[in-house]
Amino acid sequence: MFSQNARCIYRRNPLDKVICQLRFSEILSIETSLPAAFQEAIRDEFPQYACHKETPAPKLVGTPGNLRMEKQPECNNYNFVSADGVWRVNLTSKFLSLACSRYTCWEDFARKLDKPLAAFIKIYKPAFFERLGLRYVNLISREAIELTDVPYRDLINACWLGPIAEDDVMETAVTRHTIDSEINIRGGCRVKIHAGPVLVSRGGKTEPEPKFAFDQDLYMTGKIPVNYSAGSLETLHSQAYPIFRGAITDMLHEAMEPESI
Repeated sequence: MFSQNARCIYRRNPLDKVICQLRFSEILSIETSLPAAFQEAIRDEFPQYACHKETPAPKLVGTPGNLRMEKQPECNNYNFVSADGVWRVNLTSKFLSLACSRYTCWEDFARKLDKPLAAFIKIYKPAFFERLGLRYVNLISREAIELTDVPYRDLINACWLGPIAEDDVMETAVTRHTIDSEINIRGGCRVKIHAGPVLVSRGGKTEPEPKFAFDQDLYMTGKIPVNYSAGSLETLHSQAYPIFRGAITDMLHEAMEPESI
């Protein structure tokens, strides 16, 4: 499952988006006061602003035998977006996140995270982080790498394919199949992996070509000291490529045109 090959970047990059999220115990001032100081600290890199109201999922409350779903109040989700629209910071009373829709490498992503994370820590002074997560959403397009007629079993390792790994099963005969796993990995981390063919919708339109999704959510939980957050994210990141490279065949690896870092 874990490749020992050296990390690389792909010229034909399958990453659709990368998201880092840092969750913390609720800070009420973020909900009740506009984050003006935070905006000023990052506005040169994230000049576009918007605020959206969101309704969290209902919460299960009560005691055994008397449980009920309780509606949660709306909350503010503050958005700060780069001029080109590629980078987005989200701030709520419970989490800070950075998302990228045109990922190049971890080093660029980590540098982009530095300013909003430092500003958040300085202004809001969280006691610790409760969850650190890195999510890598890969959408592998056979058209993009000119392997349209190659079956998934020649591109993706069998443990992530289920029935479509079999020679006598037509891909088109399987109308729905995904694999969802949650695994303990080194460094006190866990990873949730969602893998399988998907149809992707953008702008209200469904793309005709099915793509193979390999979605990794790497995370750690607990009372993570604020000054350990950067190192903890490095630990999470270091495990993403070995898992992805272990999931794909040499044929797919070469077709995506790897380049040394």
